[in-house]
Amino acid sequence: MIEPVHALVLALLQGLTEFLPISSSAHLVIPSLVFGWPDQGLAFDVAVHVGTLAAVMLYYRRDLWRMLLACLRPGTGGESAQQRQLVGLLAVGTTPAVVFGFAGGDFIEAQLRSLPVIASTTLIFGLLLGVADRRAPAPGEGVRLGLSIALWIGLAQATALIPGVSRSGVTITAALMLGLSRYDAARFSFLLSIPVIAGAGLLKSLDLADSPPAVDWSTLVLAALAAAVTAYACISLFLKLLERVGMMPFVYYRIVLALVLYAIWLI
Repeated sequence: MIEPVHALVLALLQGLTEFLPISSSAHLVIPSLVFGWPDQGLAFDVAVHVGTLAAVMLYYRRDLWRMLLACLRPGTGGESAQQRQLVGLLAVGTTPAVVFGFAGGDFIEAQLRSLPVIASTTLIFGLLLGVADRRAPAPGEGVRLGLSIALWIGLAQATALIPGVSRSGVTITAALMLGLSRYDAARFSFLLSIPVIAGAGLLKSLDLADSPPAVDWSTLVLAALAAAVTAYACISLFLKLLERVGMMPFVYYRIVLALVLYAIWLI
């Protein structure tokens, strides 16, 4: 059973890194390697998934409500049509991750969760983010999100199954490369996270139901709340500062983090 202090630290890390383009898996591996912390367990994974899912759904609650109304009470055009189109684009963008997850998830879990892999993907995809940010259009000049762009972003998202890639990082990278503005890239990335996080949480919950462990509910609730609060704060601050600071601070951070991970591995 995970210690409360460990749970709080890991939950804060999860909330801080889930939506920033810096890779949550790269950060969560460090405490176990440096401090020898044991695996946090399925129950903890489910708890922090619930927390981060709650955060992004709360932040985009108005968008989600409009999409739901458009699907339940479809109109002939205008706002309803735009919302239904967005739902369709999110479905298209989610499909590759579902397909690749079922096809290669077990192999990735068994073979690619090593420190050199995480360090390398942290570095390589950080540099790609920097290239994409240099090519980002000026505010108000990005292309319109469409079917082909959503599909390519979805294919990029599927690569985030590999630890260290960063789901938000790779989807924002792909969106910027395809001509979306920074804000539109981040917004679609965050909306796209909702079905992915929900699906991952559901699968972990099913695994947990097969062999339910002894659970410290107070610790899990604390972890879920910590992940939710920090994730919500990160989404809000990131979107407010995005056009002002761009992606380069995260690129530099990923380079330093990769060097730290390589150092841990070599030592």
